[in-house]
Amino acid sequence: MFLALREMKHSKLRYLLIGLIMVLIAWLVLFVSGLAKGLGNDNASALQNMDADYIVLQNESDLRLNRSLLSNEILDQVRSITGEQGATPLGLQMSTLTKEGSNTKTDATFFAIDTNSFIAPTIVEGKMIDNKSAEEVVADVTLKEEGYAIGDRIEDQSSGKTFTIVGFSEGQSYSHSPVIHMNMAGWFALHDADPNSKIYHFNAIALQTTQDNADQISQIKDIEVIAKDDALSGIPGYKEEQGSLLMMIAFLFVIAAFVLAVFFYVITIQKMNQFGVLKAIGAKTGYLVRNVVSQILLLTIVSLVVSIALTYGVAAILPASMPFDLSPSLVALCSVLFIVVSILGSLLSLYRVAKIDAIEAIGRAA
Repeated sequence: MFLALREMKHSKLRYLLIGLIMVLIAWLVLFVSGLAKGLGNDNASALQNMDADYIVLQNESDLRLNRSLLSNEILDQVRSITGEQGATPLGLQMSTLTKEGSNTKTDATFFAIDTNSFIAPTIVEGKMIDNKSAEEVVADVTLKEEGYAIGDRIEDQSSGKTFTIVGFSEGQSYSHSPVIHMNMAGWFALHDADPNSKIYHFNAIALQTTQDNADQISQIKDIEVIAKDDALSGIPGYKEEQGSLLMMIAFLFVIAAFVLAVFFYVITIQKMNQFGVLKAIGAKTGYLVRNVVSQILLLTIVSLVVSIALTYGVAAILPASMPFDLSPSLVALCSVLFIVVSILGSLLSLYRVAKIDAIEAIGRAA
């Protein structure tokens, strides 16, 4: 480490430029990673935050909730296996809303639930709806940014039905639109259905049960049971969006490995004579290798600290509507991967150092 620090102190500009490039690459990786997670949350947080283990859908619905249609008869069969509290219906409908007294249209998604079930959202402002009033709803807090407030009446454009916002939830979005939770009475009103009918329909059944029960439920005719995470893939554009961003992140790591490999290899070639002299006076190969690794780790760690600070600084000034989420766990994962990539990128240099012939190197120096 002593030799590494002395060398970096002597060639400040060279290592400063390398460090700057590493900062920019790490900054880009962290920013794109935060953007990918933020977009994922904005697309699917209503399902991600749902306290369910499995989702029951109609057969051949391609994992998409809006293509599924189930009846209360199916729900009764499922509950005969899980128990009354282990299964709850879920209705879903994409919609366009207007606030009473305004012509501004807002895209949203209705989620119809049993308000006493395990998939009920957490309220951050106002109150939770009950299963009685068909006209009360809970909206995601992002609607406040568009001018909606508790007590506002909203109108569904397709049905003409109106509802009153009585509370706000947090982290409830679906397909990049805020989720509005209503009870099943509101679901019947939205579809002009008879609440006293013996047969009513919804899109899915959320389960909180064991794997054995899920396997048993899957034997029921005309349905399929999928893990909650699999339902995320059925959200329009979710898989494609995340796949594109993850591919970008992977390429950034590959580019980082090649860039670092080239930089350190060139520096190693330039120092071949010095390494030869050090070997000639008794320096062990392990000592020289540790010197190179120490330089790489020091540059990488300092670059990561700077890039993390820059990323959080930029995140602090981003508008609230920008879907960006850089959690400490994601930062830790990216940092570890970046360190690993840096070490991998130095392997060619380490091999060259190990193969240095002292006499040959001194001869070239002479």
